[in-house]
Amino acid sequence: MMKQAPRSIFAAIVSALIAAAVLIPVFLPVGAARAETLQYKENEWNYVDGSMDVTNGIPENATGRLARIRSLRKLTVATSPYYPPQEYMDETKTGTDRFAGADMELARLIAERMGVALEIVPMEFTEVLSSVAEGKYDLAVSALSFTSGRAAVLEMSKGYYYSGEQASSGLIIREADAEAIRSVDDLAQRDIVAQSGSLQETMAADNIAFYRKFRRLPSAGDVYDAVMEGKADAGVVDIAIARVYIENHPDCGLTIVPDVSFALQLQYTGDRIAAKKGEIELIYFVNGVIDEVLASGQYEAWFARHAHESAALQ
Repeated sequence: MMKQAPRSIFAAIVSALIAAAVLIPVFLPVGAARAETLQYKENEWNYVDGSMDVTNGIPENATGRLARIRSLRKLTVATSPYYPPQEYMDETKTGTDRFAGADMELARLIAERMGVALEIVPMEFTEVLSSVAEGKYDLAVSALSFTSGRAAVLEMSKGYYYSGEQASSGLIIREADAEAIRSVDDLAQRDIVAQSGSLQETMAADNIAFYRKFRRLPSAGDVYDAVMEGKADAGVVDIAIARVYIENHPDCGLTIVPDVSFALQLQYTGDRIAAKKGEIELIYFVNGVIDEVLASGQYEAWFARHAHESAALQ
């Protein structure tokens, strides 16, 4: 058998380096970039509370959907524009300007900070969630409340609007029924309604055990109308928004049941923005903009202005 020639010292060093290369990437620039990507994560409650600095727009090394938005120079937002003052239609205007409300102002600011154009796509509320979960659009901006079901299929931002109510949901009824309906126990032989796909639908299911009929309606406006017109006895609604509705419609004949409230744990309160599951980096950018409006009080100012302007349109 022929003997192998001894390897040179140089060859031995090269072989050793090649073998060691498997252990090296974490210390190289590529490895550092991977480590930076891995910092994007959800918290223990399954939503995203981390933020990035948005001062200089979308980072050049952005990945996933955020990189796609940067490349296409367009942000697509799904919304259900039937929930003033967060989102509603102003038919006195044209184009994208028709989409008014505090949430639409926030969507415009996100696009501005990204340095891209904004496309707002209107649809029914239940379609907002499914279309974004399927990746048809970049973000859902539609006064979204946190639910565990939504967090399971969507990436959800930190909260940006807090009504100040300890409980976010309660009952709206006709003023004529104020003496007859004072608690959920009084609903046992009555019909109740809630917006389909909303937090209020979940709250109704979790907190109202007995009723004659429970119907889910397409929009919050439909809930108010059903109660006003006697097609339902009570509606499960967002208390703060219901209060604005009643103030803007003093002749509607509706009132909020004073001693009924459905509490959320503190970490689940606040309206959220959502993206497709896995697009955590995109939500980090969104949270950077949310930090900005929370620090300045801008969202509350938008909310107050659009509460007035939406009432003037009705």
